[in-house]
Amino acid sequence: MKKYIIGLLVISLVFVIACTQTKTIPENKSCAVDTDCVPAGCCHVNDSVNLKYAPKCEGMLCTMECVPNTLDCGQGEIKCVEGECKAMIT
Repeated sequence: MKKYIIGLLVISLVFVIACTQTKTIPENKSCAVDTDCVPAGCCHVNDSVNLKYAPKCEGMLCTMECVPNTLDCGQGEIKCVEGECKAMIT
């Protein structure tokens, strides 16, 4: 009987620990909706950040090439996924 109770307690403890662990999201990547997120750079970007941390791209000139694995030329989109800004490259 004691082994059964100890086993049940161990399983319960593992479940509680697993449920309470949360992923820490840096403030510059946190979001609630897709519109909270913007590209993390000015040219050939493959990451995103919170709008509050948007890069200053005024006067920046970028090449017109479609660099693979970036948001260039519609190769992806920016989304808020589980509270974190992500560049979803297709």
